[in-house]
Amino acid sequence: MQLRVSRNSKVIKGTKKVMSQPPRSTRPNEVGGDAADLAPPIVDSFTLMGGRRELIIRHGADTYRLRVTASNKLILTK
Repeated sequence: MQLRVSRNSKVIKGTKKVMSQPPRSTRPNEVGGDAADLAPPIVDSFTLMGGRRELIIRHGADTYRLRVTASNKLILTK
């Protein structure tokens, strides 16, 4: 069986056409540079929490709660 990929993101297997996901849009920090520039930033949880056990995160219109459990694990709830 031959597999052929066309430029318009359609995958053609034999005679059946299957639509694949469209290409991902490029984020501003992904333009140019090397792979090290694309790595997400690393933040220590103690720094993020500021020494507290609970943190409220506002994301758009939604509010999330980040907590440190008794067993020292992080839980994010909406």
